Amino acid sequence: MTEAPDPEVVELATKIFDLARQGQSEALVAYVDAGVPAGLTNDRGDSLVMLAAYHGHADAVRALVARGAAAGGVNDRGQTPLAGAVFKGSTDVIEALLEGGADPAEGTPSALDTARMFGRAELLELFAAH
Repeated sequence: MTEAPDPEVVELATKIFDLARQGQSEALVAYVDAGVPAGLTNDRGDSLVMLAAYHGHADAVRALVARGAAAGGVNDRGQTPLAGAVFKGSTDVIEALLEGGADPAEGTPSALDTARMFGRAELLELFAAH
């Protein structure tokens, strides 16, 4: 039998994931610097980087990656932060993820596939340059 998670831990995790979604980098990194894992994921496999990237927060992405979070990785649905940023058209987030080592070929659909799907030739060129 599995033990139910502590409600206070769930509340704190929810707050931290919300900080990533909102791009509140300063507060987010304060938690990470205090011991919250930079690679924390939610129950769907979405990392803090994934949430920050999908919501267009390049500064939060850079801050998390600088503290050890992976710029890539897939969630439970095979999605990556980079493919999400391509879907949303967030060029600054795309650049932050690439600088952090994200792989454009990772995931389903990959960032490459997503760029092709939306006719984003400039992103295909950017990916080829990395």
